[in-house]
Amino acid sequence: MSVVLVNAFTQPFNNAIATARTCYSSKVITAEDVDKDEKSRLLRDSIAKSTYEAGHHTTLQHATFQFVLEKVSRQFLWSFLHSHPFYNSEQVSQRYVAVKPDQVLTPPLEGKLREQYAEAVSFLMQAYERLVEEVSPTVTSEYGKLFRNRRPEKEKKWTLVIRRKAQEAARYVLPVAVHAHLYHTISGITLHRYHRLCGQFDVPEETRAVVNAMVEAVNAFDPLFFRTIEDEMPIEETLEYRMLQDQAPTGSRAFLDEFDASLDGKVSKLTDWKANAEAVLADSVRGVLGLTRAQMTDDDAIDAVMNPARNPYLSESLNLNTMAKLPRVMSHPHFSFKKRISHTADSQDQRHRMVPGSRPVLARHFLPDRPDYIVPSLIAACPQALADYHGVMKGLWERMARMLEGGASLEHILYLLPNAFPIRFEESGDLLHHHHKWVHRLCYTAQEEIWQACRDEVMQVKARFPRLARHLLPPCNLRKDAGVTPYCPEGDRYCGVPVWKLPIEKYERVI
Repeated sequence: MSVVLVNAFTQPFNNAIATARTCYSSKVITAEDVDKDEKSRLLRDSIAKSTYEAGHHTTLQHATFQFVLEKVSRQFLWSFLHSHPFYNSEQVSQRYVAVKPDQVLTPPLEGKLREQYAEAVSFLMQAYERLVEEVSPTVTSEYGKLFRNRRPEKEKKWTLVIRRKAQEAARYVLPVAVHAHLYHTISGITLHRYHRLCGQFDVPEETRAVVNAMVEAVNAFDPLFFRTIEDEMPIEETLEYRMLQDQAPTGSRAFLDEFDASLDGKVSKLTDWKANAEAVLADSVRGVLGLTRAQMTDDDAIDAVMNPARNPYLSESLNLNTMAKLPRVMSHPHFSFKKRISHTADSQDQRHRMVPGSRPVLARHFLPDRPDYIVPSLIAACPQALADYHGVMKGLWERMARMLEGGASLEHILYLLPNAFPIRFEESGDLLHHHHKWVHRLCYTAQEEIWQACRDEVMQVKARFPRLARHLLPPCNLRKDAGVTPYCPEGDRYCGVPVWKLPIEKYERVI
């Protein structure tokens, strides 16, 4: 693990107090003002203590810290670092960068257990390389169907594209212990919260190590910023721990079966919505514009916001909908979904932070005696790869069960879970932020499972609210309707399918 503070406000602590004093001053107070003499410093320290204890924490949100994190696990990113909305990350992609055998976190195991862990990782890494080779002919064939006019002399252009698509499917067998490197930027108050709650499910050991290293790096930069930092909350005092004290450490077969049956065969099922979504949105449009029903019908009001031929913001690559007055009416309709997608897909899905979900305590969804995994479409389309894939999952669960019987902790065992392990959860959000997610993830270049989930979601919304969903389509459709060319904004990444000619009910893909 490596944690390096690479960028920060020059005087984060003094800046926080300067912002607090500015609220009650006839002029702007600067960081230099609060540190200019002993009297100023005494006032500064008094304000810092009182505002923190009173819960007035927005002053700590101005100071921003950017870290470079290396050799942290994908499990840690999913469980902690990306499980909240107040951050920004840019991380290495497993879809486009090949994973090497040594790029895996090893928990503090000893003796035979450490050997078994290393053997399980090697088993999965070999399967990853094997699956890349096994699905490559299918990828090549599918690309041939999509791009029938490509010339033999251009074949080298496709080598990397085909390899990446094969990696994208093969990565489902990789353990969630695989390393990631990333830039991670957060505010001072978020780092305070990190420290207070770093001892929680699912990976408290790794979380504590990373968060403490982040705090130490900030302390070295500005020893004042965390001078009054609260103690870490012990895991035994967390709500989740208290609720699970009398429960088995691993999951319930009955719960998993019940959850999966409730999806009715969908990746994502609409479970709740605002009943008057269309009428409320139309009323909101009239309210923004100061128009009566006689001046603007519901149909016209909805079309004005949702139709890219009328709303120019919808065909912009820069998302302007949260900034402009009229598109913000989309914040009133609201939808909830129950969904089941893989750990690797959910790691991308959770980056849509304004459509939050309630992710599980992962151990409570794990059964040591039952392999549980998602099968990507590309592997399902290749019989040799599919048979290999099923065998790998069976072998992995047998290895995890042996390690548990040998005394390994559940926290350490869960690092071996494959990217394919299902995340079962509920997710809710308003139309404004669902719109951004649905439009971009309905693109055929999006990760397959998120694409499937968005297709399910839009089709269900369309069945109930056809006027809202008429233009819930990928970017190429919106650009076409807006008269913007080329329709596809992806350039060399064009999927090969003229999606703008298809109704969403006809959307199908293998790669």
